[in-house]
Amino acid sequence: MAHVGLIVNPSAGRDIRRLTGGASIVDNYAKRRVAECVLHGLTLVDETPSVAVMPDRVDIATHAVEAAPPEMDVELVEMPIHETAADTRRAAERFRETADAVVVLGGDGTTRDAALEVGDVPLLSVSTGTNNVVPTPVDGTVAGAAAAVIADGMVDADTATYRHGRIDVHADDVSGEKSLTGLAAIGITDRPFVGTRAVIDPSELLGGVVSRAHPAEIGLTSAAGCIEPLAPDAPGGIALTLGAPEETPRSVRAILAPGMTDTVGIAEYDTLDWGETATFQVTDGVVGADGERELELTDATVSMTLSADGPRLVDVDATLRAAPDDGMMLRHGAAATE
Repeated sequence: MAHVGLIVNPSAGRDIRRLTGGASIVDNYAKRRVAECVLHGLTLVDETPSVAVMPDRVDIATHAVEAAPPEMDVELVEMPIHETAADTRRAAERFRETADAVVVLGGDGTTRDAALEVGDVPLLSVSTGTNNVVPTPVDGTVAGAAAAVIADGMVDADTATYRHGRIDVHADDVSGEKSLTGLAAIGITDRPFVGTRAVIDPSELLGGVVSRAHPAEIGLTSAAGCIEPLAPDAPGGIALTLGAPEETPRSVRAILAPGMTDTVGIAEYDTLDWGETATFQVTDGVVGADGERELELTDATVSMTLSADGPRLVDVDATLRAAPDDGMMLRHGAAATE
């Protein structure tokens, strides 16, 4: 029997950007309903996968398990709950050894946390967070159905999944060496403290590296995409240095945060291949990954290196399109055999 892991981050979609910008609110009830839909979507295949769900302190997982289809073998993962990103990473680490596919409900930060630990297991990220560049805006039932098809081996995983890029960061400042990993974007801000963690004011952005780019995305990926789009599964990435529009050779009008558009100057724009490194000097600022501030730095040299060894993400459309193409969704009734 196939096995699917489900991670629901209760903190995703609840940060200060709901007050300072136009980010939508995804409350716990909505997350519970999406999780329930994922479980029902998993029944699409003939042999419903067994499911393990990461627990939480607000009982999103408990309610979802109680509402699961009666034929489903579903349970909560036995693990301590700290209400931090460590919960997601701990659950993903367990799923790396046991799951055939993992569904994550959250934003870019949650997806990154899961991706760092899930290894080569196909990952399907459903958008319920603030920064939603990597997660898919898809109905939970559809996501569950795609995860079931992948976990059950109904389609070729090489056809229905793609390898997302990764950005590895090494920083050396007055307090020593620090490291960080991101998926879609690593950005540098001139605010000298982590604070709320969320990148709120677009004018704070100084630059960084992205592994994908499109005008319809958010943050640095949008700014880069306004010059030249880069598909999530395309090789390499882009290094950007931003500046005041009146002082740079070109500028773009981009979506830099939920509910916020702005004109930013592009001082430098360089394409990078896998393994190439972009280096930045940070006098007093913060390096963030996928929309969240992470490293406070002073007088630092920051190296950002693109890697092809990112998570294996499920392409929902390709997955569900391949299944009927191979005749795997077709069932014949008694009349067809007469």
